[in-house]
Amino acid sequence: MIAVRNLVRDYGPIRALADVSFTVERGQVVGLLGPNGAGKTTCMKILTGFLAATSGEVAIDGRDIVEHGVEVRRRLGYLPENAPVYQDMRARDYLRFVARVRGIAPARVDERIAAVAATVGITAVLDQDIGTLSKGYRQRVGLAQAMIHDPEILILDEPTSGLDPNQIVEIRELIKELGRDRTVILSTHNLPEVTATCNRILLIHRGRLVADGTPAEIQARHGGGNTYRLSLAATGDARPVADVLGAIPGVASVAALDAAAPGTTEWRVAGTGDADLRAGLFGCAVQAGWTLLELRRERQDLETIFQRLTLS
Repeated sequence: MIAVRNLVRDYGPIRALADVSFTVERGQVVGLLGPNGAGKTTCMKILTGFLAATSGEVAIDGRDIVEHGVEVRRRLGYLPENAPVYQDMRARDYLRFVARVRGIAPARVDERIAAVAATVGITAVLDQDIGTLSKGYRQRVGLAQAMIHDPEILILDEPTSGLDPNQIVEIRELIKELGRDRTVILSTHNLPEVTATCNRILLIHRGRLVADGTPAEIQARHGGGNTYRLSLAATGDARPVADVLGAIPGVASVAALDAAAPGTTEWRVAGTGDADLRAGLFGCAVQAGWTLLELRRERQDLETIFQRLTLS
């Protein structure tokens, strides 16, 4: 549905985006993740047509956003980091104004306001001045303006920025619900935000796409070496265990670890490549007559992966 090809954006001598390419299919909730200054907001503005790329292409269902800008924008809803609301207007009047700007037929305006207000949970505050609302409610009003024309794609820039923990949970649940019947792209520098809300992560660092996939795929691809942890009932002499494990094809090294409990031995086994060694390790334990208490493949958590990919 969304195709980004070789996107580049320069601000004078500074390259904010460098050859970024990805595609987003219909119905995905995608998190554009990266530290502050990584290029996320620049990418969002280009996707929505607010900013021109230095080079590269963005297409929605095959339609270039430059050549078919008006048509493409009708299919997009955009919530910038700072919700674009007028503080001195009532929420209902503001949404009515946005509906007119979006070209919604006058006969349908009240219907659309009622529908989006119910969806984002602002029905009870529609007749209050926006300036009197909490930041959480103002954010919901901003989200309502992005949805007033019932777009197929929602693009949300830091949608929970500045909210308290309860408001963050509410907005996360709302985004997941919206993602059931439309495509959602949200940007954030907050890893828990992405893991709690999105089914796919695009990790940007210094303007480059450094990781792309589901959280599980990113862990598998970037989670460190091919290592395993074994827990055995104590066998007496530890040396034969190390020798036997080290003789398994594909094993690079075997290291004894501090025992987690009395009467056990702990081992870390590193593989030479990417092949899964668990079946071989299990078979070896059975053949040797060891009591295998635990066998698991070790992976770095997403926070560690994020730090490793964005601190270089």
